[in-house]
Amino acid sequence: MKFVIVGYGRVGARTADILSSEGHDVAIVESVAEKARTAEAAGHEVVEGDGEDERVLDDVGLDDADALAALTGDLNVNFTACMIANGHDCRTVLRIDEDYREEIYRKYAADVDEVVYPERMGAAGAKTALLGGDLNVLGDLTEHLTATSLDIPEGSPAVGRRVVDIDLPGDARVYAHGRRREPMTIPLPQTEIEPGDQVALVTEQVDLDEIRSVLHG
Repeated sequence: MKFVIVGYGRVGARTADILSSEGHDVAIVESVAEKARTAEAAGHEVVEGDGEDERVLDDVGLDDADALAALTGDLNVNFTACMIANGHDCRTVLRIDEDYREEIYRKYAADVDEVVYPERMGAAGAKTALLGGDLNVLGDLTEHLTATSLDIPEGSPAVGRRVVDIDLPGDARVYAHGRRREPMTIPLPQTEIEPGDQVALVTEQVDLDEIRSVLHG
């Protein structure tokens, strides 16, 4: 698969390195010359320019891309890049750095496929560790794992069970949970799964199909 990463900062560089290590084609859009050279040195295809510029994104080959992740520290750049990618039928992932209030999420979530907030994920993992939970997945996340989210349908064997008690194949672990149309958060120990809920998990790619079978029933 081919992925376009807008922004080669801390988050973008790590994301690009993981995707490349899994054999995917990665193209970087970066406006800062020094960061662009760093991306080139890492072996990535690079287009130097502004992620808000449609001509720059055309140069990176959006028509051939499966997805675009806008991961700069500028929300306006990220949102514009995602809107341009929508016109090329790309899956879009938007990074936000503002406080993860519900109104911020709702403002952008309707126009993109996924919203990610790296700072919140880190804080959530720290909170879980402080509470003595066993969902410290973020520390275990490596190049060998993939992250995904799944909906829980009516009739799933997981319905009625506590999120922390779900038994998943392999080394898969749930790190976030959310009710229908609500942002996902780290679940409390007593949180039970209801139909229509969504869970986010990390797992090895080879276990995904079996995990879907377990959660979908």
